[in-house]
Amino acid sequence: MQGKIGLEEHFAIPDTLMDSAGFVPDDHWPELEARLFDIHGKRLELMDKHGMEMMILSLNAPAVQAIVDPVKANEIARRANDYLAEQVAKRPDRFQAFAALPMQDPDMAIRELERCMKDLGMRGALVNGFSQANSPENCLYYDMPQYWPFWEVVQKLDAPFYLHPRNPIASWAQIYEGHSWLMGPTWAFGQETAVHALRLMGSGLFDAYPGLKVVLGHMGEGLPFSMWRVDNRNAWVKTTPKYKAKRRIADYFHENFWLTTSGNFRTQTLIDAMLEIGSDRILFSTDWPFENVDHAADWFDTASISEADRVKIGRTNAQKLFKLTNE
Repeated sequence: MQGKIGLEEHFAIPDTLMDSAGFVPDDHWPELEARLFDIHGKRLELMDKHGMEMMILSLNAPAVQAIVDPVKANEIARRANDYLAEQVAKRPDRFQAFAALPMQDPDMAIRELERCMKDLGMRGALVNGFSQANSPENCLYYDMPQYWPFWEVVQKLDAPFYLHPRNPIASWAQIYEGHSWLMGPTWAFGQETAVHALRLMGSGLFDAYPGLKVVLGHMGEGLPFSMWRVDNRNAWVKTTPKYKAKRRIADYFHENFWLTTSGNFRTQTLIDAMLEIGSDRILFSTDWPFENVDHAADWFDTASISEADRVKIGRTNAQKLFKLTNE
């Protein structure tokens, strides 16, 4: 399929590069480093070769979210956003941008989101999970009360918010001790992000701000498969849910969330997601440079779905969600 749009596609600046070290073996690091720094070279060549018209670019992880000093986090976010805006300006027909945000301080995050959306023309924000603020052990999740003014601005700006994974901090990750292979994209990324998303759904956030649009990668971090069980465990016991939200969790998942195919190139999983959330809320992505463009594109172009769904997932859903210019 020609004209695909991807929206979990990463880059790095020198300040954040080493956050991606360790995700590949040492002998592959030079290649990953080159991929992270490149925008207009090999990345664009691969896009041309595999039918990708556009990438919406975002900073690598955890980057800003792991900087415990809020002032420093804000400085790095602004530096990354300014650099990305400069790169997008060179080829706006091929690249657009997500803002990095210093979520350690909700007021700073509001100001940076407004700057990025209004002054730099970005298409939303991508945030790498929880933020550590003032102490490495102080992990902030965005259902917490201090973030609700931030979400009010997100809704006002109609800015899609991509909740991207990061690993849990070491003191909260005892279950992975001795099993480091489970960290990162194998398992911990998805579990950490799924719980964060469920916290948002259960908090009442979407009752207060029903226009919020949240994006999850990797075909929904396992949530489509579990959504029925979340709402129907022990269904014979008639009790009021213990969360603050007014409706079923699945209602918010169906109405406020979009999913991408990033780093999860399996047709069975795609079909499960389509059955749960609908093909109008799924979007193509590759997860470059951590996954290959060819692996994503070759799979998607031949996946056993209808051509109408392929066009929606590959292109038109992204155009609608991110207000990209239609041809």
